[in-house]
Amino acid sequence: MIDKKSILIGASILFALSSCTSKKKSVEEKPARIIQVPQFNADSAYFFVEQQVKFGPRVPNTKPHQQAADYFINQFKKFGATVITQDFDATTWDNQKVQLKNIIASYNPQAQKRILLAAHWDTRPYADKDGEKKDAPFDGANDGASGVGVLLEVARVLSKSNSPTVGVDLILFDGEDWGEKINEESKLKLPDGYEDWWCLGSQYWAKHKHKKNYTAYFGILLDMVGAKHAQFFREWTSLEFAPTVVEKVWNTASRLGYTDYFVKANVAGIITDDHVFVNKIGKIPMIDIVHYQTGVGFFGDYHHSRKDNLSIISKETLGAVGTTLLNVVYFEE
Repeated sequence: MIDKKSILIGASILFALSSCTSKKKSVEEKPARIIQVPQFNADSAYFFVEQQVKFGPRVPNTKPHQQAADYFINQFKKFGATVITQDFDATTWDNQKVQLKNIIASYNPQAQKRILLAAHWDTRPYADKDGEKKDAPFDGANDGASGVGVLLEVARVLSKSNSPTVGVDLILFDGEDWGEKINEESKLKLPDGYEDWWCLGSQYWAKHKHKKNYTAYFGILLDMVGAKHAQFFREWTSLEFAPTVVEKVWNTASRLGYTDYFVKANVAGIITDDHVFVNKIGKIPMIDIVHYQTGVGFFGDYHHSRKDNLSIISKETLGAVGTTLLNVVYFEE
């Protein structure tokens, strides 16, 4: 005699086991996210640095400055970015009226989660740290051109490769480097809307963002990232406002084998750079990857002098920074 109740119970158990097994199998078989980080071409980044130097010092109100701006805009458009420019007038500490331009290039514009990568593209108008000619113009191969060169190569890579999950905004800030000369102070009162004579472009952008209510998950600023044997220590303002981003970037560099460049040590002292105003005014956590030379301090002995030319630029350093950036962006979900 067959017990129908037993059959029903047995069938229910089998169904339940089958259902659990099916669910478990479904979870187990969920494909893992495959992350393909495209290759950063250091030769190409160096080419972009070289092109900027060929224009001459990119000092505001000069022909090289305008030529460089046109070049950046054309390159970003060529690389498939949505490009927005911010044209604005500013007064410098020595009462010069300058025409400035921030340039913003965006990728994956529909993505809500966005990463901001930035550098300044202007050149300081005088080599006031030079041992001989303190009023001379200089190339600014590292101070300005190196960060821009890396970002132009990032743009080229993004145009040729699979898109990252996040949106990416590249910003070239203008007017970063026309601050007071060494041992001189401005006799002028700061214009309304500005907190410092340095970093005029980032101050303007932080108060007049290129899109209403724009924000980013975090930002990374590049400043002087191309010198031979450069080292990037963890900078104080970055640690204050964006410690988790510092860890993310330095850990990524370590994973890639770039510990000679990205040194896991903190340095004391506060520097005025574009990330300060993106953090304080723009309310976006941003870190600064900036050269620190042991025994000299921030920026190295070429800083604001005629030594800052192509002879100090290293493809290996550009490659270490650019590869780290791409890995940070592509591993972000």
